Amino acid sequence: MSFRYPAGVVGKTVTPSGPYQNSTAPGVWSLAGQANFKAQSLWPTQGSLAPPYLYMWGSNANGQLGLGNSTTYSSPKQVGTNSYSLISGGSTTSSNAIRTDGTLWSWGLNNAGQLGLGNITQYLVPKQVGTLTNWLKISSGRLSALAIKTDGTLWSWGLNTEGQLGLGNINSYSSPKQVGTLSGWLNVSAGYSHSVATKTDGTLWAWGNGYRGGLGLNNQTNYSSPKQVGTLTNWLKVSANLYYTVAIKTDGTMWSWGFNNKNQLGLGNIGGYFLSPNQIGSLTTWLTHSAGRYHGVATKTDGTLWTWGNNTDGALGNGNITNTGSPGQIGSLTNWLQPCAGNYFSGAIKTDGTLWMWGRNSNGQLGLNNLTNYSSPKQVGSLASWSNVGCGYNFTFANLTL
Repeated sequence: MSFRYPAGVVGKTVTPSGPYQNSTAPGVWSLAGQANFKAQSLWPTQGSLAPPYLYMWGSNANGQLGLGNSTTYSSPKQVGTNSYSLISGGSTTSSNAIRTDGTLWSWGLNNAGQLGLGNITQYLVPKQVGTLTNWLKISSGRLSALAIKTDGTLWSWGLNTEGQLGLGNINSYSSPKQVGTLSGWLNVSAGYSHSVATKTDGTLWAWGNGYRGGLGLNNQTNYSSPKQVGTLTNWLKVSANLYYTVAIKTDGTMWSWGFNNKNQLGLGNIGGYFLSPNQIGSLTTWLTHSAGRYHGVATKTDGTLWTWGNNTDGALGNGNITNTGSPGQIGSLTNWLQPCAGNYFSGAIKTDGTLWMWGRNSNGQLGLNNLTNYSSPKQVGSLASWSNVGCGYNFTFANLTL
């Protein structure tokens, strides 16, 4: 999460070491800078800020935009008047979100119980999942979802044919079920049919479909409960998609494993698949990453933007449609903050709060009020208060402070 204060972004960093402590990206604040402003009572709290409203656009055939209809939109549309802190739309047909009050909401297609509402009824507007107010993080898979509460426990629901819910079985569930009894879960990512997560102790865990090594466990076996990947304790962020995973360590290195048929692992133009984590290059300055269906988008601590993998319809944003197997820089700007990657399209927010999109636009998912594909970043409107952009399969969502 990030705050705009008073001009630019204040990044609330929690990592005590590595590149996250001394980021030089414009507007991204180090821990020391954060502490200095807190000491002066100048660090903003959520209550002191205008609420972040939710906007969505793109494909809406199943009501996944939450607008009360099934109409596709090629420009951002506000979803109700409530404020949201986090949303995930990794599914092709539904969305899950957490409001700023800690409540959990879902909408869209619900054929596998992926909305967590205890039924398989489709909803065109957001519906609250239970009554709890302690939901913290959410990640949507193809027809499933995983969420972390403020107490560090992990919960899952939806389709479970490959064990992707981590519940020790392959039964699907239409309401949240706790994954094990432990707390300490930090970050989680739901892929197409597998799941990956990190804990506060820096360990990495995976479960679900092991096809082509997407779990990183040196085999292609399915597991219905979390299995630790190696023994290292410096894993931080994870991003999973179709049979592959990318992760960033606390030392700023980036690693990938699983299916590499479109060179989505960023390991060079080598194809194939990898059963265990392999380092992407040798750099130690990776900040954040988003895994698209067949491509990746990432930012470094210096604020630069990098992409690789399949470049159909210009998904890489490098001005052409040529595939590339290794990370390549997009332009020369150093003010990129947070990226997202979907199905052959991408987006990113800059530190000035502007939103940029590129790639496939057949459903208006770029938000540019047309259906034209673009092979380089295009600004969405003229507003400069966007945050938390995310790419679904063929739709997009983001927070906007008015």
